[in-house]
Amino acid sequence: MKRLITVLLSLVLGAVLLVPAGTAATAAPYCGIRWGSLPESDATMSSHSWLTNVRTGRHACFDRIVFDVHGDIEGYDVRYGTVYTDGEGRVVPLRGGADLQIVLRVPAYDDFGHERFPLARSESDLVNVGGYPTFRQVAYAGSFEGQTTIGLGVRARLPFRVFILDGPGDLSRLVVDVAHRW
Repeated sequence: MKRLITVLLSLVLGAVLLVPAGTAATAAPYCGIRWGSLPESDATMSSHSWLTNVRTGRHACFDRIVFDVHGDIEGYDVRYGTVYTDGEGRVVPLRGGADLQIVLRVPAYDDFGHERFPLARSESDLVNVGGYPTFRQVAYAGSFEGQTTIGLGVRARLPFRVFILDGPGDLSRLVVDVAHRW
């Protein structure tokens, strides 16, 4: 019996050693993403700040949405689920397999009530995300009582991260990255 096991092991080992090195399957590149899909938030309200712009970008491993804010942004709430309009509470239908609600604790108007976010009146998509691997739609959901809500339609419920960048000057930015895959 021992001899049979030894012969079988020798055959298997010999077969493994005879496989040409170039025939091994290559793994897809790993981005090192260790994010999750649970809500991320900071309840702090920002004061004397307002949303000025929304822009997006494509990267090798994730899609990015950036919110430019005049002043300091301190609070936000980002989570998967149904997106509702601020004030009215109507459902915002979004394209894609999952809805990401992004609430910025800053208004789209300044301290005097003057609108500072010109795209807020637009009935169309805020940003064109055609051709993006993960993003499907960016929609304005309103600004009410010091906060602004944006709906982000994504391909599927994928990992995301949220962080704040200061500057340049009196500006700050809220950044949301959504991975292309798990």
